[in-house]
Amino acid sequence: MKNWHNTLKIYNSLSGEKSHFKPIVNGRIGMYVCGPTLYSEPHMGNMRTFINFDMVYRYLLFLGFQVKYVRNITDAGHITNSLGQETDSIGAAAKLEQAQPLEIVYKYNTKFQELQRLYNMLPPTIEPTATGHIQEQIEIIEKIIENGFAYMVNGSVYFDVRKYSEKYNYGILSGRKVDELAEETRDLNAQGDKQFFADFALWKKANPEDMQIWRSPWGNGNPGWHIECTAMSTKYLGKKFDIHGGGMDLKFPHHEDEIAQSCGSFGCEPCNYWMHANMLNVNGQKMSKSMGNFFLPKEIIEGSSTLFDRPFEASVIRFFMMQAHYRSTLDITQDALTASEKGYQRIADAYTTLEQLIPSAKSSFDVRALVSSFYEAMNDDFNTPVLIANLFEATKKINSIKENKEQISAEDLQLLKTEYQGLVSDVLGLQISDNNNSSEHLEKVMDMVLELRAQVRAEKNWTLSDSIRDGLYNAGIQVKDEKDGASWEIGEIRN
Repeated sequence: MKNWHNTLKIYNSLSGEKSHFKPIVNGRIGMYVCGPTLYSEPHMGNMRTFINFDMVYRYLLFLGFQVKYVRNITDAGHITNSLGQETDSIGAAAKLEQAQPLEIVYKYNTKFQELQRLYNMLPPTIEPTATGHIQEQIEIIEKIIENGFAYMVNGSVYFDVRKYSEKYNYGILSGRKVDELAEETRDLNAQGDKQFFADFALWKKANPEDMQIWRSPWGNGNPGWHIECTAMSTKYLGKKFDIHGGGMDLKFPHHEDEIAQSCGSFGCEPCNYWMHANMLNVNGQKMSKSMGNFFLPKEIIEGSSTLFDRPFEASVIRFFMMQAHYRSTLDITQDALTASEKGYQRIADAYTTLEQLIPSAKSSFDVRALVSSFYEAMNDDFNTPVLIANLFEATKKINSIKENKEQISAEDLQLLKTEYQGLVSDVLGLQISDNNNSSEHLEKVMDMVLELRAQVRAEKNWTLSDSIRDGLYNAGIQVKDEKDGASWEIGEIRN
């Protein structure tokens, strides 16, 4: 295990501060992340969360930890919004598409698995489904009832927030107070069988129109949304595990209610570190269908989104996302992606250049300090923007060595190659294909093209000279005429 694992700090949403990470079992980590709800394709904002936690998983593995990564699939249950309203989203999608719920789940799970491959996400250790753990959910509900924190009404079971609040702090994660919730939900206070407006469903009695129904001690019905994660996380990771992650939008009510369910059934909070990834904006606005700035992860790769005038590679999009800290909001724009494309190419070129460098007797710069800067960034709550800035510093050194302006010893070259390439591919998850070697071929071709163009200009054939320049510009190569000759750089493909 790399020595750097002892200095990792993680921002804990529960405490609101960064602290040194200490796993429950030395060298082993249990991590649970809330996965997709399979009633539609995940949008790009969802994918940002999954990609960020893929990075976290990758870095923990890179440090040498043994990680059991559990990410669930929601294929049943009533989803609850921040106002306490419940909806059977999968059933609604099935009715809309005139299909069975299992068809809907299979269809969108297939799409999600394809997105995982396209965006180079490592599969979790375990990917359990809610429908595969109905019995476990029932058993935990029974424990909550037995402990006095739930009640049964007309075939449904609700969590008793008032009773729970006598012993535990409901709102410990989100910071919300029950009185504030009462104000937010003042129009929903008469919520059927609930004894208290903040109570939430653990089990819902079946309605005649429900398309998914299971048997339970309280009658036929289906589980609430929150109970599935409590059941699956504790089954595979134990009553207390290390890390629980998800999107910022899940902090309340989903994660708050998970804490209540764990305390209400097992008498302890479910994990030691809560991590939340922030939202994705599009052109300065929150992504939403009503705003017309909604797009799917595959559309941006295929170039079929109307928000962007050309496609972008999945690795470019991953690189773009890694340039922002996972806890910060991120604004995706055409210009930002184009800039990230250039940055990604610089990293990719340096990645392959490392294989071509010839070592010297000694190094002209402190390679170990440079490598240490990589880990110092990542150990500061997975600070990928700073890591990338440090990788760019390393890129300058790599290019200087190639141009014989700097030297590096054989030992240091091996160290830099191992850590640079490992962090780029194994941690950031960027796929560097052999095609990046074509950049060297492009340089040779461009040298020839500019030499021919120089001859054309010497002959004062300005029409042909301009035609060559404009053709290159449309192909994404910008030529600049200067006193000492012409230079070129990769730009944006126009046609």
